[in-house]
Amino acid sequence: MSLPNPSKIVCVGRNYVAHAEELNNPLPTRPLLFMKPPSAISYLPDVVIPSDQGECQHEIELAVYIGQPLRKVTTEQAQQAIVGYGVALDLTLRQVQSELKAAGQPWERAKAFDGSCVLGPLVSLNELENGGDFTIQLEVNDQTRQVGHSHQMIFAIDDLLADISQQFTLQPGDIVLTGTPAGVASLALNDQLTLHLSQGDKHWQWHGSVRCEA
Repeated sequence: MSLPNPSKIVCVGRNYVAHAEELNNPLPTRPLLFMKPPSAISYLPDVVIPSDQGECQHEIELAVYIGQPLRKVTTEQAQQAIVGYGVALDLTLRQVQSELKAAGQPWERAKAFDGSCVLGPLVSLNELENGGDFTIQLEVNDQTRQVGHSHQMIFAIDDLLADISQQFTLQPGDIVLTGTPAGVASLALNDQLTLHLSQGDKHWQWHGSVRCEA
């Protein structure tokens, strides 16, 4: 499926209870939103991490691909705009983020750097079951690090899209990352990654390899 280049990637923070708890963060009462620019996008199998800014942690997320403009829509209208799903890695410079949070500053330096949004392929709706629960899973060097299920999200996908659309318009090609489950940890040079997406008896997996910036 061909989509326009995204104008933005909208990310949802703390959308799994266990992940918020592992970082000692309070649970949100409304979706916590931040954005990555298109320059943050990279694609599997290449996972490039900075070598000089402290630890870079993985956060696997369910990615939602938007095919129609969304502006101040209902949850039902939001559902109609989804054209596919996938998996993504929201790479995070955790030490940098902690310093920014302590200073009351925005997170972009920790979250929006070049290559910080690693995308797998889009899985179109005709390959999926209607309304089924999604499972995402990340393995690093054949060891399971993260597993999450969409029914565990604090804010469901349609509710997230409707809420985002109240603040700013989602354009065709835009991508929404819906939050990460518990188990975030540091990546290292030459780590071998396997990212899984499952729905019912359907399953997809993709591989990646970590390298440092030249």
